[in-house]
Amino acid sequence: MSAWYIFSALGFYPVAPASPQYALGRPAIHAATLRLENGKTFRIRVKNQSAKNVYVKEARLNGQRLTRPFLSHQAIVDGGELVFTMAGKP
Repeated sequence: MSAWYIFSALGFYPVAPASPQYALGRPAIHAATLRLENGKTFRIRVKNQSAKNVYVKEARLNGQRLTRPFLSHQAIVDGGELVFTMAGKP
């Protein structure tokens, strides 16, 4: 249960055990850096986060806008940056 919370706080969580997909959600952090076993890093940043801005306006992976609410395991393993932009309306 604690692993799910850590994932969820980062803004994504495993869809199901052994699934290579992570569902995007609302991050509870402002920024984090994951240092991966392969030597790469995966950074998460959150823009415009506040008590009023609780909706994800958009998510970008390495500068490219994500068009679906999922992230692949391979995208994380490859390293890079996931940027959430928050807004006050859905």
